[in-house]
Amino acid sequence: MRILQLTFKILTFIGCWRPESWSSLYLRMVYGAYTIFMIILLYTFLMSQFLDIIWNVDNAEDFTENLYVMLASVVSCSKMLSLLVNRRNIYALTNILIEKPHKPLQIDEIKIQYKFNKLIQNKTFWYTILVETTCACITMTSLFTEFRKGNLTYRAWLPYNYSSTIVFCFTYAHQLLSLTAGSLVNVACDSLICGLLVHICCQIEILEYRLSKLSRDHDVLRDCVLHHDSIFAYAHKLNNEFRMTIAMQFIVSTMVVCSNLYQMTKSTTANASYLPLLLYMSCMMTQIFIYCWYGNEVKLKSIQLVDNIFAMDWLTLDRNVTRGLLIIMNRATIPIEFTSGYVFSMNLDSFVGILKTSYSAYNILKKM
Repeated sequence: MRILQLTFKILTFIGCWRPESWSSLYLRMVYGAYTIFMIILLYTFLMSQFLDIIWNVDNAEDFTENLYVMLASVVSCSKMLSLLVNRRNIYALTNILIEKPHKPLQIDEIKIQYKFNKLIQNKTFWYTILVETTCACITMTSLFTEFRKGNLTYRAWLPYNYSSTIVFCFTYAHQLLSLTAGSLVNVACDSLICGLLVHICCQIEILEYRLSKLSRDHDVLRDCVLHHDSIFAYAHKLNNEFRMTIAMQFIVSTMVVCSNLYQMTKSTTANASYLPLLLYMSCMMTQIFIYCWYGNEVKLKSIQLVDNIFAMDWLTLDRNVTRGLLIIMNRATIPIEFTSGYVFSMNLDSFVGILKTSYSAYNILKKM
């Protein structure tokens, strides 16, 4: 069974995952050119935002107006780079889940994996809808306000004069295309990492099912011990691959929420820009929340394994089996915990902490 199908379709669309059917030299070159185009699109938008802060911004309002967009662009570019650099590692991480001992072997195990696959697909779909609805709202609001006035959607420093109609339309379209591309990069990376976190929960549930058969078949114990050890190794590898991406997401999200709050207080509900700001805030909050939620779910699921083993009928098991179960229980007392840059734990307490930090920074900015 192919896992994370919707996520990989989005990865293909943003230029980070060439379709397997495109194996000929010509198609590889075409997709390579498309990937380069997406990179240029994202990085030129980021540079125009950054240079505007360096050379044009001279007050707090202009700074916050640029900052919340530029920081989101920084995250998009870093995620794009991470996805491209780690393509082989991503391929290896997904392949591990369809190989022994992770591969579901019986009908009940396949049903468990199907349940989690369906969960990931639904969450990815609704997350994509939220993000792209926000982009559509920003685009429509800009078309009816800024475009009519001859202004760009976002502040930017550009090395050319865009006063002519054709050049202005080209620059205007570049910003909106970059916004949409960056949003899809975020969706792809977030759904990939969170999807793999969900599959760790799936593997723990499959392990619990296999352990439940010990009373009928004592020979599966060795495979269960190896499977449990492999889950820990897989979680460690996943955390190593994306720890810096997650750390940057946490830090930048704190700053974006802060600057976005500042922008919302300067706007009113009657203002056309208020709804896009509100939706943008919802996207940023959701982005932080899903990392913390699924990181917390993995931790709880790994701890719950001890209780589920303890609830088994130990009287029907022989000494060798109970000794093996004690090894698994002893290992499971240390939960699988994901961290961002080995500093912040991905759990609900961290989510609350980020919100508090953002609000504190907003209060300082407001007083300044």
